[in-house]
Amino acid sequence: MNVRMSSLSWDVRKARIVVIAFATLALVSKMALAANTRGPADVRFFWGFARAIARTDPVRVYAEQMPWLPVYNHPPLASWMLLGLEWLAQQGVPWRPLIRFPACLADFVTVLLVFAIVRRRAARLRTAVWCAVGAALCPVLVATSGYHGNTDSVAVMFAFAAAYLLVDRGRPLAAGLAAALCISVKLIPVVAVPLLFATAWRTGGRPVLVRFTAGFAALFLTVWGPVVATVPGGLKANVLEYAGGNFSFWGIVRFARWADVPEPYVQLLRGDGHFLIVAAIMAVGVWLAWRRPADAPLAVATTLGLLLLLSTASGVQYLAWPAAGLFVLGLWQGVAYGIVVGAVAASVYSGQRPVHWTDTEMAFGALGWAVLALCVASALRTALKAGPRPTPSTAPPPARHPLAGAVRAARHAPPTAPPPARHAPALAGAAPSEVPLARAGADAGRATAAPAAGAPDGAAVPGLPTGGAPGTAPPAPAEAVGAAALPPGGPAPGAPATQGGATPETTAASATTAARPAAAPATAPQGTAAPATAPQGTDAPGVPVRGGAGGGGASPAD
Repeated sequence: MNVRMSSLSWDVRKARIVVIAFATLALVSKMALAANTRGPADVRFFWGFARAIARTDPVRVYAEQMPWLPVYNHPPLASWMLLGLEWLAQQGVPWRPLIRFPACLADFVTVLLVFAIVRRRAARLRTAVWCAVGAALCPVLVATSGYHGNTDSVAVMFAFAAAYLLVDRGRPLAAGLAAALCISVKLIPVVAVPLLFATAWRTGGRPVLVRFTAGFAALFLTVWGPVVATVPGGLKANVLEYAGGNFSFWGIVRFARWADVPEPYVQLLRGDGHFLIVAAIMAVGVWLAWRRPADAPLAVATTLGLLLLLSTASGVQYLAWPAAGLFVLGLWQGVAYGIVVGAVAASVYSGQRPVHWTDTEMAFGALGWAVLALCVASALRTALKAGPRPTPSTAPPPARHPLAGAVRAARHAPPTAPPPARHAPALAGAAPSEVPLARAGADAGRATAAPAAGAPDGAAVPGLPTGGAPGTAPPAPAEAVGAAALPPGGPAPGAPATQGGATPETTAASATTAARPAAAPATAPQGTAAPATAPQGTDAPGVPVRGGAGGGGASPAD
């Protein structure tokens, strides 16, 4: 069993090595792409934001006038990140690969999270490996992280880390920190935060919820508190009320304009309407988490897919929101979305026009939107069809392999008692050739001893073994031992007649004394039984011969 368990552990290690190798290959490829391309306009915009933050500070930058730049709509933690990257650029690190490194590194971590999440839920280890490799090589992430380099992938990584730490690792405090980090980098994963709180309550009640809330509140107040206290108006206008750009090459706004919906309705949808959409997505996420709290990572993936599906804003980097999460939902979902939408992203980026899509690109974008809709619908259908799932606190831990439960039980089983000691007086003074028969007689005497006074029929006598130690042959019946021990012709005259030719009180003594006349002659080899009473190699039916001092075959119990 230990050998097989070692082989299973080795299989997991090999799978993890394969995943890390592909994740590293993807990271190196994305960084090579970042080092050899100019990137979109966001690369220059981030440099302008970083310079403005260096002139002021990461708090008051929301009140800074930057007419030559677009609206600075990034949460406070992104400001601190840009300040650190600007310092590295001043030390001589090239800005173009530097600004895209956080997204590429986040993709690396996300691939490992996909492997860990799927491995705990898939029936085969191979499925988890394929899903992780698919996430590493996803064309959408190669384009958005290696070429564009925004912070969307970083926020998504922290969202999945929060769900994984909360459900699969049982660390609510760390999960709360990760949940606060995900919305402090970019506000997009805010749709997943309520379901994480619901999961914390469902998995462990008040203690888990308190620890999760403590971690979330501590980091959130540390990062957001100074900005809220100093420039609340700028934070509200730039970050909380940001509705996206004025582009409409993706999603329901694009469909509305293709259908010639009056512009006032479109603007209503893009204005106050998008808050209702976000609230509805949050409600769906909470429902999924409440129904199946053990599948919180899948709920996070579903909500991120719903957010892009119903988004009223358009941006090529937004295509990264559900890219990795779809591999958590299923292999075909991630592959289908990655191929179709990845082709659109590659076409748009290769033409250096990420905000100006051609009619053909918008048509393929609509096809990608339909693929995403099918993926999200399949996830919701699976959640409805599967029914509620026990919370992780009451459900048994998922088995990583069919033998894992047996190995775990064997490890925690109480130690077996040693085999009972043989009757020393019965063996004392016996010839080596008589030792097997004497042992058999002693065993038979113990097995057929009279029950204690007042004990019911069939009850075990205290202090006497009833079935022998594990791994040893069971004692032979009294009648079998007695018949083999008596000389030919039946019991001696005057002996009390009982079934099998011996009484319970005299079985041991008669078996021992009768064995001496039946032993092999002096010329017989030592360790052999009498040929007249039992076949060679046994002393009685069902009783194996045990090796004595002079040799002889050892039984399995020895």
